[in-house]
Amino acid sequence: MSTAQQEEKYMRMTTFPVKKLVGELAVPSIVSMLISSVYNIVDTFFVGHLDTQSTAALGIVFSYMAFIQAIAFFFGQGAGNFISRSLGSRNVKGAEQMAAVGFLSSVLTGVVVAIVGFIFMDPLLDFLGSTPTVKPFAAGYFRWILVGTPFIMGCFSLNNLMRQQGNALMAMIGIASGAVLNIVLDPVLIYWAGMGVEGAGLATAVSQAVGFVIMLSLTGKRGGIRIHPSLFKPRWHHYVEIAAGGLPSLLRQGLGAIAAICFNQVARNYGDEALAAFSVVSRVMMFAASAMIGYGQGFQPVCGFNYGARLYDRVRKAFWHSTRVSTLYCTLLAIAGYVFAPQIIALFRADDPAVIRIGAQVLRYQCMVFPLIGFIVMTNMYLQNIRKVVPAIVSAALRNGLAFIPALYIGQAVLGFTGVELAQSISDVVSFLISVPLCLTALRSMGKDSSRIA
Repeated sequence: MSTAQQEEKYMRMTTFPVKKLVGELAVPSIVSMLISSVYNIVDTFFVGHLDTQSTAALGIVFSYMAFIQAIAFFFGQGAGNFISRSLGSRNVKGAEQMAAVGFLSSVLTGVVVAIVGFIFMDPLLDFLGSTPTVKPFAAGYFRWILVGTPFIMGCFSLNNLMRQQGNALMAMIGIASGAVLNIVLDPVLIYWAGMGVEGAGLATAVSQAVGFVIMLSLTGKRGGIRIHPSLFKPRWHHYVEIAAGGLPSLLRQGLGAIAAICFNQVARNYGDEALAAFSVVSRVMMFAASAMIGYGQGFQPVCGFNYGARLYDRVRKAFWHSTRVSTLYCTLLAIAGYVFAPQIIALFRADDPAVIRIGAQVLRYQCMVFPLIGFIVMTNMYLQNIRKVVPAIVSAALRNGLAFIPALYIGQAVLGFTGVELAQSISDVVSFLISVPLCLTALRSMGKDSSRIA
C-alpha cells in the first residue's frame, strides 16, 4: 500500500460525511453477509426437500459451524480492530504484522480443529444433540464440513480483516464467488449425483475453498494490506491485542455454538420434527439479521478509524445513525416475518405439518422482539471497536449465552415446550435491558477531554 493510498484512505475515513461513509462501506458488507448466510439457507432449502431427518442433520452440524466461526471471528475481528485503529493512527507496519498473525493463526487453528473433529466424530455428534435416527445423515454432512474447516475459518477471518480496513468490496467479491458456486453445486450433488445431505456438505466445502483462494488473492487491492507469510512472527503482544478485540466475538459466537448445542439437546426430547423446525427458524433468523449485521460492519471501520484519530464526535454520530437504520430494518422485517411465518417455514418443509406448526410459532415469538436486535448488535460492535473489553464481553455474552441458556432451561422447567420456544425471545429482552446502560455509559465517557470536532 503506497503512501498516497494510505493518505487518501485516512482522509476519506476521517473527513467524509459520516452517514454517507457508513452507508457506502455497509453496502458491500451487507451483500457479503447476505451471501454468507446463503451458504446455510441454500443448504436448508435443497435438503429440506429430502426428509425431516436430513433437515434436522443441518441443525446438528450448525452448532459446530457456529463454533469454528467463533474462532475465526476471534482472530479476524481481534486483529481487524487493531488494524483499523493502527491505520487511523498511521501505524501501517504494525497493521501489516497483525494481518499476517491474525490470518495464519486462524487457518492453522482450523487444521487442528478439523483433525480433532475427525478423531472424535461419533461422540461429538452425540454431544451436538443428534438422535439415533438423525445421526447417519449428520455424519455424512459433517464429514465434508470438517474437510472444509480451514478454508471456512480462513474466509471468515479474511473477511473481517478486509472489512476493518474499509475494503469490504474486495471481501464481498471473494465471498460472492464461493456462494454462487455453492448454489450451483447444491442441486447437482444432492439430487443429480444422488449424494443427499452429504452432497450439501461437499458443495459447502468446495465453495468455501474456492472463495478462500479468491479472497486471499484480493488482499492488497484498493489500498488494502496484503498478507505476507514472512511477517508471521507471532509475539505475545499480538495475541494480547487479538484477545482484547476478539474476545467479545469469540464469546458471542462461541456461546452461540454452546447455546445451539443446549437447544438441540433439549429439542431432541420432542422429536425429529422439533429439531427440524428449530433448524429452519435459526437459518431464517440468521438470514434476516445478516443485512443488519452487514450495516453494522460498515459502521465498524468508521468507528475504529475515527476513534484511533480521536474524532469522538464522528464515532457518536456514526453509532446513532447505524442504530436508527438497523432498528427500522429489524422492525419492518419483524412485521413481515410475523404475518407470513407459516408460509416462510413451508418453503423448507412443505410436506411436514408438524414442522410448519412448530416453526411458525417459534418464528413469531422471535419476530415479536426482533426490533430490539439492532441496538443490541450496534452496542456490542461499538464497545468492541473502542476497546472497552469488559463491557464488550458482557454485551457479547448475553444474547446467545448468559441470558439465553438460563432462559432455555428455566423456560422448559416452568412452561415445558412453550418455554423452549420462548427462550430466544426472553433472552433478547434481557440483553436489550442490560445493553442500554452499558452503551450510554461508554458514549458519555468517550473523549470528554477531546477538543477535536468532526
